[in-house]
Amino acid sequence: MLTLVIEPMKPPYEKEIDEGLESLQHEVDGYIEALGLDEDACIICNEEGKINGMELNRAIRDENGKIAYIIAGTFLIVGNGEESFCSLKPEAMKRYKERFKYPERFMRFGGEIIAMPIRPERGRPQKAEPER
Repeated sequence: MLTLVIEPMKPPYEKEIDEGLESLQHEVDGYIEALGLDEDACIICNEEGKINGMELNRAIRDENGKIAYIIAGTFLIVGNGEESFCSLKPEAMKRYKERFKYPERFMRFGGEIIAMPIRPERGRPQKAEPER
């Protein structure tokens, strides 16, 4: 199935993975947790990411733009099928690539946690694919 992979400090990229629990667990490096995004898509992340000390990745915001949840470690965005996860639809792929385009750095300020997007320096493009 075609997914969107979002790693800490990197831009999102598309990746074809096998269907099934083991493939999802492999991608997020542990037990999975599913978080709903909308009727077409959901996040698959490591349910113990923060407990295991994984690097903070991206903030999930509520309808008012406030941080509702911070995901630690690599996560996937997958499609919602009738009975299981499926490939992400092209329009959802485009929407979530844009939404999670920039890596974020987190800090505490005035008693709140804020997320600062990290935009690439001018003239230095970000790599879209992970180094292997």
